[in-house]
Amino acid sequence: MHLPCLTRLARGAVAVLLALHALQAVAQGSFPLAHQLAGGDRDYVVRRGDFLIAIGARFGVAPTLLARQNGIRYEAVIHPGQRLRVHNPHIVPAGLADGILINIPQRMLFHFSQGRFVAAYPVGLGKPSWPTPPGDFRIVNRQANKAWKVPRSIQEEMRREGQVVREEVPPGPDNPLGAYWLGLSLWGYGIHGTIAPSSVYHFRSHGCIRLHPDDIAELFAHVAVGTPGRLIYQPVLLAVLDDGRILLEVHRDIYRQGIDPARVVRDLAEANGLSQAIDWPKVDAVIAAQDGLAEEVGRLPGNTKGHP
Repeated sequence: MHLPCLTRLARGAVAVLLALHALQAVAQGSFPLAHQLAGGDRDYVVRRGDFLIAIGARFGVAPTLLARQNGIRYEAVIHPGQRLRVHNPHIVPAGLADGILINIPQRMLFHFSQGRFVAAYPVGLGKPSWPTPPGDFRIVNRQANKAWKVPRSIQEEMRREGQVVREEVPPGPDNPLGAYWLGLSLWGYGIHGTIAPSSVYHFRSHGCIRLHPDDIAELFAHVAVGTPGRLIYQPVLLAVLDDGRILLEVHRDIYRQGIDPARVVRDLAEANGLSQAIDWPKVDAVIAAQDGLAEEVGRLPGNTKGHP
């Protein structure tokens, strides 16, 4: 039986996993240096019914930052036909050559196949009171139009909030799993669609991983049972690209694991011989902003190709 999302009894175990994951990162010195970038710049034409939160969720950028990128107020009304610039570069975390890599604080899923980076998708993850756990997994089942068997803990939450308590939700427009489900070997968890696309790129689920309906349809078509995967907790990412640019991306420590961004960057820079090539005031600014997008903070000297 596959119970979508985290049950109350498992939350203590997840907290322990998160703490161990953070301690392991500290013990190893820092997180690994990355070398790839996803996203970038694109123009988007506003459609009927669009709003900044939904557009930001679709492309993996905070709506307040999207407003700033376009010189408009966050509260501004946008209109069909209006053109927006979307700037959404994300560092692709190192550490996986094949399968699915999900970085929890980054709210991004990265798909790899045979050593090649294939695609990146924004995801919605567990709220701090129902965290998504780090760990390795495999896809153990894949199902279209899956009924949602509501865990008792979520039924209790429905009751507390005055909602209609349901034990099962059949496939259809009211099913929060959307049209596609990828069950994980982490018991009770899955990667699935959603009937609330604007909830993607937020921490609002009960532990499961939500994708935009179009993104889960694409991923579902290219992922088989047995595909390996990994959930990591890495709020700080440092990358050196082939053109010599050094990029930094910093996210909120959403589950409060006590990770010090400044220490992570210093350790990575020292371990990889980058300290002299980094503009440290820029690093301080990126850490202070925590905008969640990759920013250039330095460049290797000369016309460097490859990695240090």
